[in-house]
This record gives sequence, structure tokens and C-alpha cells, in this order.
Amino acid sequence: MSTEWMADGKCREVPPETFFPSDGLGVIRAQRICATCEVAAECLEYALGNHIDHGVWGGKSERERRRILRTRRRGSLTTLHSN
Repeated sequence: MSTEWMADGKCREVPPETFFPSDGLGVIRAQRICATCEVAAECLEYALGNHIDHGVWGGKSERERRRILRTRRRGSLTTLHSN
């Protein structure tokens, strides 16, 4: 996956530690920045595709990304079993 989109990320305007918070308020702060970012979808797919476990990527926390991956795996398994 190309990473050219990274140059357009809103995250480049703030300190990197903003996206690696230690509490829920920090996650919310990072997600607010991501909510206005035009490359959030690419960022999220990058994190999911590369199994990035830490930080807020594409507006999603670590827990939210794990949930997305589980849902996608279940969907893939359902599709495989229905054929």
C-alpha cells in the first residue's frame, strides 16, 4: 500500500504523542483531529492492513481497530462457508 497520503494527514500539524494517548480523553482529542482529516480512511486502512496495535489511526482507537478486524474476519468466514 502506498503511503503518499501521509503527507496530507492532519496529524502532521500536531505532536506525534497526541496520537498515542494514555487515557480516554487523549483518545477523544486525537479522534477529533482525525474527524477533520481528508485522509482518515486511508490512514485507517493502513493501520488495519499493517496490524498496527498502538495509537489512534484513522480516527479509531486500538480497541475499535481490533473490533473492525474481528468483524471483517467473521464476514470473510461467513462468505467462505456460504459458498
